[in-house]
Amino acid sequence: MPSNRVLVVGAGAAGCMAAITAAQNGAQVLLLDRNAKIGRKLMITGKGRCNVTNMTETLDDLIAQVPGNGRFLYSAFASFMPQDTVDFFTSHGVPLKVERGRRVFPQSDHASDIVDALRRCLSENAVEYKIARVDALLAENGAVSGVRTETGENILADRVILATGGKSYPQTGSTGDGYRLAERVGHTVTALRPSLSALVCHEGLCSACMGLSLRNTAIRVYDTVRKKDIYKDFGEMLFTHFGVSGPIILSASAHMREMQPARYEIYIDLKPALSPEKLDARILRDFNENSNKSVANVLALLLPRAMISPVLRLAGIDGFVKVNQITKAQRSKLAQTVKSIRLTVMDFHDIREAIVTAGGVKTSEVDPKTMESKRCKGIYLAGELLDCDAYTGGFNLQIAFATGHLAGISAAAPKQ
Repeated sequence: MPSNRVLVVGAGAAGCMAAITAAQNGAQVLLLDRNAKIGRKLMITGKGRCNVTNMTETLDDLIAQVPGNGRFLYSAFASFMPQDTVDFFTSHGVPLKVERGRRVFPQSDHASDIVDALRRCLSENAVEYKIARVDALLAENGAVSGVRTETGENILADRVILATGGKSYPQTGSTGDGYRLAERVGHTVTALRPSLSALVCHEGLCSACMGLSLRNTAIRVYDTVRKKDIYKDFGEMLFTHFGVSGPIILSASAHMREMQPARYEIYIDLKPALSPEKLDARILRDFNENSNKSVANVLALLLPRAMISPVLRLAGIDGFVKVNQITKAQRSKLAQTVKSIRLTVMDFHDIREAIVTAGGVKTSEVDPKTMESKRCKGIYLAGELLDCDAYTGGFNLQIAFATGHLAGISAAAPKQ
């Protein structure tokens, strides 16, 4: 058997990159996954568009986007920067484009183009693919010797790369199996939690506005323990039956590192383009032009219809009252409410629907220069399985590609 026989467990972003890189560096590679097709989770990222990376130029700036153990990724990022990700896909027939926030997408807006490029590259590099669910890692004298599948088959190898993903979107095969496998060879798995997640909120306003999508909306997140704002954003959000979701909410959730019920508050500005003074003037103008109409009817000129009743309730104003009966103080309170609707965050939503799993295999137990386990020789770890998570914007896929690339190089190296 060749001295560089490598098994890669998991055919997501990290696993495919690891398998390709190991093969390009001379290894005989077998890629194992429970699914018949590679990249199941990649197909749904970025709402099916696949935000492959972010064109952050410097290593320090890239690491700054990873609040979860970013320094651990220094060597991985240094060996495979965002430009390397771009070069990889463009060289394999996928034209890319850079959008707001330096986010990189395929020009086609189809994640399938990214998956197809990985599939072609696996084939071109003679990576063998086998449908199998790994039940255990085989190890002797502190070194890996292969894997055992759930059917009882032993597959021998010199090196094994674990890239099984986290616990989010289990229907794609990302069920957390890798954590169990790593624990059985001595690894510590830190507490798992959702990241880039929808949020459960206390207020009934959310269910009352369920299905309403707000665009051009500003939010700020206040930490009631630290007594300070920890995040601000502008863009699109969505009300759900349990709370809030949408792009700016998912981004905000990554900053809620110490979730406790009611610790974090979200303040929504429905009219961020208007200062409080300009908003008051706009409301006054609408009232003067429609003096005999009810407040609720006039507010339809300013707010989405689903928001009118909740806003009036928060402002303490009867929606049936004619606008010519509204006092200056009531009008001021109305403007304040429009500029600052408070939501109390009680928890993350279900981890199974989070974009990323935070927590994972403890990074101090992995060699950052090679991605090799310090607990069992010959095992390498990559991607979401590791206790590393980043903000939204393509950074989490960059972690997957970079750690997969480094693990592939390291696992393919001849035995010393």
